[in-house]
Amino acid sequence: MDSRRIVMSGVSRGLGRAMTAGFVQQGHSVVGCARSEAAVSDLRDQFGAPHRFDVVDVSDDDQVAAWSKSVLSEAGSPDLLINNAATMNENAALWEVPVDEFSQVIDINIKGTFHLIRHFVPAMISAGSGVVVNFSSGWGRSTSPDVAPYCATKWAIEGLTQALADELPSGMAAVPLNPGVIHTDMLDSCFGASAASYPSPETWAKRAVPFILGITTKDSGQPLTVTG
Repeated sequence: MDSRRIVMSGVSRGLGRAMTAGFVQQGHSVVGCARSEAAVSDLRDQFGAPHRFDVVDVSDDDQVAAWSKSVLSEAGSPDLLINNAATMNENAALWEVPVDEFSQVIDINIKGTFHLIRHFVPAMISAGSGVVVNFSSGWGRSTSPDVAPYCATKWAIEGLTQALADELPSGMAAVPLNPGVIHTDMLDSCFGASAASYPSPETWAKRAVPFILGITTKDSGQPLTVTG
């Protein structure tokens, strides 16, 4: 497979960190962002050029605009845009969720996805190709108590992505992707001790990386789930 230019948010830990390592191992170039300065520094030390990692808060449109301008100038249009950055509310009934916490979940999970689409997809359209993968969840297709804000954002990602797929020109694709249940910090926060019984991000990435790389225009608009 030819080397691809991959732009991805949320690369500091969990699924994003595991996917970064997997894509690099397979010979693709990764441009990633995260809010953690320490994690970004570690990624820069681990993966040199042509890979690039920057501190960006995806909920801030101005930061994403400046980052995208620099990335597009340096690396060109991405072949694969992955919106992975997300956060989850602490377990609580919806009426007990603090206003600031609810807003943060919305701002990162929905607005962050929109901001990357807004600033990278026009270049992909100009190039006439590219795949957008927006990370959804099983809780974007079902619900559970105490995680209503997170469910709301992932249901939104499903609709936003399917509408985007209708808008993209021929030769491009957008899909909402349910990664499955993986042992991440977010799963710890809602599942507690039972989270440890699920696969690690590194184990998951062995299936997920080739699955994502295999997404094509024929999949556009289809709700996908990592399998294998």
